[in-house]
Amino acid sequence: RRAVVMTMGALHEGHATLIRTARDLAGPSGEVVVTVFVNPLQFGAGEDLDRYPRTLDADLEIAGQAGADAVFAPSVDEVYPGGEPQVRVTAGPMGERLEGASRPGHFDGMLTVVAKLLHLTRPDLALYGQKDAQQLALIRRMVRDLNFGVEIVGVPTVREDDGLALSSRNRYLSPRERLTALALSRALFAGLDRHAAQEALRARAREVPAPHARAEALSALGESRAAADAHAVSHAAPGTPDAVRAAARLVLDDAARLDPPLELDYLALVDPADFTEVGDDHTGEAVLAVAARVGATRLIDNVPLTFGAAS
Repeated sequence: RRAVVMTMGALHEGHATLIRTARDLAGPSGEVVVTVFVNPLQFGAGEDLDRYPRTLDADLEIAGQAGADAVFAPSVDEVYPGGEPQVRVTAGPMGERLEGASRPGHFDGMLTVVAKLLHLTRPDLALYGQKDAQQLALIRRMVRDLNFGVEIVGVPTVREDDGLALSSRNRYLSPRERLTALALSRALFAGLDRHAAQEALRARAREVPAPHARAEALSALGESRAAADAHAVSHAAPGTPDAVRAAARLVLDDAARLDPPLELDYLALVDPADFTEVGDDHTGEAVLAVAARVGATRLIDNVPLTFGAAS
């Protein structure tokens, strides 16, 4: 079995986690290939193609220590002989939302190079980080829609001790900018906490039969906020995505007043199947996603959550 981990280089512990996971899945007799290629097709005008970090010697060391058998680091001419390809993969409607709306053409370029690298490396499975949730969803869709014979594996986001999602772009941040950037993960965790509180409230409310009795039972537990919400929750559709969004947005609004400020691109709670916003009647999986700019650096992050079924 051959497992491939695709990167744009500047490897860090998040990439190392992907490689170690690939090593485990491929097994001792399998092969792990890491690709290192800064793909010009997925950078728009004014983006950081020229300054994107290129650290191949360090990448080779990290990849080897994590368990890679080979690193495939082709030049642009090798991947695109004769210049940019005239035939490309198009991401479709899902590729025009969120990241696609902020970075037109980005996902077309990403899928085109992923398709080429899958053909060039011919893996049995390919691993991608869940931090790039929309990218992962589009790769899965391409593989399914175009009948690629490869298994796509998503690996959970790796975070630093302060909660910041690992990214090759983190090295651009000054110390003050990094403090502001922490608002991304804090906002997501605030939404996640609000979601967990709602799900706990809903589970406890289902344990008593009548709406008024539910409020009394929760009040007796000393949960003042839960008790205040209990009557509404007992009549509400399952899940309250708007409350999750609101909890996250409070943190982001505060960060917009910091020095330097956080400039929000989007905050969205979406269905991972198509990355459309979920309504308050949504049940099942969802992704709370955020993108923002701190100084000259644009960062993204997300957390998955699941809204429970109706009682």
